[in-house]
Amino acid sequence: MDTHTLGELLDTLGEPAPRLLTAPSGLTTPVTEVLLYDAHAPFPDRAPGALLLAVGVRADAAGALVDEAAAARMAGLVVRGANGPLSEQGPQSGQGPASGQGPSSEPGQGLADAVARARERGLALLTVDEDAAWHHVHLLLAGAVGARPSPAGGAALGDLFSLAGAVATAVGGATVIEDPRQRILAHSTIPGQPVDEPRRQGILGRQVPGSPENTEQYRVLFASHGPVRLPALSAEELPRLAVAVRAGGETLGSLWVVDDGTLAPDAEEALAQGASTAALLLLRARAAQELSRHMTGDLLRRLLDGTAEPATAAERLGLAPGTPVRVAAFALEGAAGAPDGEQAALRLLDLVRLQCEARYGRHACVLVDGVVYALLPVADGRAGERQRRLAEDIVRRAEQALRVPVRAGLGDVVPEVAEVRGSREDADLVLRVLGPEETVAAMDEVRARAVLLRLTELLGERRELAAGAWRDIVAYDAGHGTDYARTLVCWLDAGCDMARAARLLAVHPNTCRYRLRQARTQLGIDLDDPDERLVLWLQLRTLAGLRGTGV
Repeated sequence: MDTHTLGELLDTLGEPAPRLLTAPSGLTTPVTEVLLYDAHAPFPDRAPGALLLAVGVRADAAGALVDEAAAARMAGLVVRGANGPLSEQGPQSGQGPASGQGPSSEPGQGLADAVARARERGLALLTVDEDAAWHHVHLLLAGAVGARPSPAGGAALGDLFSLAGAVATAVGGATVIEDPRQRILAHSTIPGQPVDEPRRQGILGRQVPGSPENTEQYRVLFASHGPVRLPALSAEELPRLAVAVRAGGETLGSLWVVDDGTLAPDAEEALAQGASTAALLLLRARAAQELSRHMTGDLLRRLLDGTAEPATAAERLGLAPGTPVRVAAFALEGAAGAPDGEQAALRLLDLVRLQCEARYGRHACVLVDGVVYALLPVADGRAGERQRRLAEDIVRRAEQALRVPVRAGLGDVVPEVAEVRGSREDADLVLRVLGPEETVAAMDEVRARAVLLRLTELLGERRELAAGAWRDIVAYDAGHGTDYARTLVCWLDAGCDMARAARLLAVHPNTCRYRLRQARTQLGIDLDDPDERLVLWLQLRTLAGLRGTGV
């Protein structure tokens, strides 16, 4: 893969973009990889070109880490939470800051010493905002230097199980690793360590059973800054030793150990060390997962606009050659231009992605111009019904969560990913023609309306197609107070049946007949020619916007 320079990374990154404090070796310094600092793991002897994220290290206490990073020949160090002007001169790089970089920052003497040491050792020093999540920073940087996500998070999952076993051995009790939603990610399997029934049920269901007592214990745990001992909640349960897993101020999950009274004397210290390693693994797993989502989203975006190579795209999306697909489009009604419209659209993207991943596994979703698109594989003849139910479920959940109306359109099924752009156009068209009481529709259900809309656009763009007697009829009605145009539309909608046309107009058939005769006489319309009738009906329905009823 091509090596990126420090300047290129700073020019291309989005939020939260690192700000440059100093780059004594210049912005052409190559960056080869992004590493997460782990205080409990051996520091690498050599990591040329690496950019190290100082997880768990305060910005004003980074001096020692600067020395270690420089000794390992790293390209730079990223710290968190350095705000305020660094100096009047800005970064001492010899080339000036990269495009778009603001002033350097330094909150106190500790950081000033770190900056001075970095300049002396030839190491770039960067900072991100205090509230920036390390996993997000890692995702942006890793993606920018061309990192690739691990497939399906398998390696990260294996690492978590290995860690659970190592912690259980060191602490002396059966251990589980959970995410913030109390889902069990990994558990130990050390022979002879007791596991009570609640723990057994949690492992089997991959979810900690919920209860008011459990909720209170989690509140106590996450309010604590270290390991806590928690009493048994029932006669069939053993006490627990637990610790929250954090990176900086962000809670990533927790470690729980069954305490049967025989834990190691240094169990709390060992558990705290295990939490530090767990934070590193969870950050890596989350970054890999989000990077994978970003990459598949970008791939789908290019498929939608027709710039991706279809065969390569299908392979990367896990689709067998010739797999039929369709595009589903989801949009918030009235969110465009609203102050929180962009945030609501991002939440809709998360919800669509979550529901699609639950049904299809690894999945491609992307937000483009306020519309969320999902690529849905079509496995069999009943896939259409299932996908419509999926869209209805997403719309219902999204409206409950976001408290705004949501609409969904399903494009036509296309035989392969090379034709995804056409299905996307269908889905967009469905969204445009949905009625006020409709929330979900497939192209087959609204095809007539969609065709008329496209014809309206086509007729309006071409002078020769928009010319004709319809303009004279509309103008005559406007100038004389007549209703010839709507009478003609109702008559043509009714298949030239006078009685049906009169019912549509809510007039006597003789009134309808009189109006048609007058229109022929006053405007010279030839209603005997079927081609003339067809063109006149089409122009009045589309360009004049008239309907046979309810106008």
